[in-house]
Amino acid sequence: MDVPSVPLAPDFDAGGTPYWSRALGDAPPGERLPGPMTADVCVVGAGCTGLWTAYYLKRADPGLRVVVLERGTPGHGASGAGGGRLSGESPAACARLARRHGRFAVIALQRALFETVDEIVRVAVDEGVEADLLKSGLLYVARNPAQLARLETHVRLSRTWGWAERDLHLDTLDRVNVAGAAGAAWSPHGARVQPAALVRGLARAAAGLGVEIYEHTPVLRIRPRSSVSPAAAATPHGTVAAEYVIRATEGFTAALEGHHRDWLPMTTSMIVTTPLPAGSWAEIGWEGAELLADLAHAGVRLQRTADGRVAVGGRGRPYRYGSRVADSGRTDPGAVAALWRALVAMFPAASAASVAGAWSGLLGVPRDRCPSVTLDHRTGLGHAGGFALSGLTASNLAARTLRDLLLEHDTPLTALPWVHWRNRRWEPEPLRWLGIQAGYALYRAADAHERSSASPKTSPLARLAAVLTRR
Repeated sequence: MDVPSVPLAPDFDAGGTPYWSRALGDAPPGERLPGPMTADVCVVGAGCTGLWTAYYLKRADPGLRVVVLERGTPGHGASGAGGGRLSGESPAACARLARRHGRFAVIALQRALFETVDEIVRVAVDEGVEADLLKSGLLYVARNPAQLARLETHVRLSRTWGWAERDLHLDTLDRVNVAGAAGAAWSPHGARVQPAALVRGLARAAAGLGVEIYEHTPVLRIRPRSSVSPAAAATPHGTVAAEYVIRATEGFTAALEGHHRDWLPMTTSMIVTTPLPAGSWAEIGWEGAELLADLAHAGVRLQRTADGRVAVGGRGRPYRYGSRVADSGRTDPGAVAALWRALVAMFPAASAASVAGAWSGLLGVPRDRCPSVTLDHRTGLGHAGGFALSGLTASNLAARTLRDLLLEHDTPLTALPWVHWRNRRWEPEPLRWLGIQAGYALYRAADAHERSSASPKTSPLARLAAVLTRR
């Protein structure tokens, strides 16, 4: 990969394999589905949503036969390729959820997400999962007047959605030395994690409970229960018939028959640096290893890794025409360059390092930006997803909710407002492609306009993009 003006390490990985997986080495090969079988529950997808669902079901009822089908290997999608953020951040579209269920229902969802960060840490400790977990909190940094105004508005509005002062507050800039920073806010509800290690540890824990995980077994179609047959998931290697089939496919949902327009497969890209020298860290600070994000419209999110690197994520080439799903993970050179520029603009001392690898992953984005958790006892079908940037945390909460729904337990989780939420479908092509491309071009232009302006007002280009994409 030739990326102009970006210093690449001699062993730069251009193959699209996430650094998180490369750092762990190859996992032992798993078994593919040996043929047709029956189960009590069939889970489609061995990312965090699917694996947590299987784990909690077996914990609750060890007698259940739970089968997980994965098109690649566990964590092949966003779960093992993301930014490594356990975040208690609000789900998107709180106002839409509140209009149907009321503000206090959305506050209950927010508090549940806060608690879920601690739940994941607890399970990891109990199961002996070594995943570089550190509850370091979230730090939002504004780097121009418009970003600062948005940050202050975000903190103020967060009170409406259940964030108390202790949950999110404006902060001093002494935690980390970000060049040009105009202000910051901090929340304790975040934890650093090595995502591939978390997924692998979760897969081991689920398998240890008796969950059957079959790799390299893509599901082609899902069939609902009928009066004469159970629900089923069809694969090239045989069909799994089950009382319940749970779809946990996130960005790969569009590849399933009949689900092409349900969720948009949105690409997010990442780079990771070589370890920064001690002098650079002395200049940067960041000793608490807080999860870091800016307030740009096409913003970046950063992690200080346990081995002294910086991982930077953001939108690359966000969408492929026709909701095409690319498995390669290869990253557009322009995205690599943009992420590197964002890094050194925030931390000039990071220029002493180089880029060790780049990769991309898929998020499943609903049209209304609302995450959902659904189970239909009549058809035997369920799903969870649409979590976007809070995915590692939301997947755990959704899995525990699916457990309670499937076992017909009436709990506070089954009353959360995302339960049985019906997402709008995306527009047909070419409207889908045109809208996404135009929207992100406008967001990038809005960021450029705000960087060069002293005005605290959000660029009108961003407001136009929001109307176009209906954020």
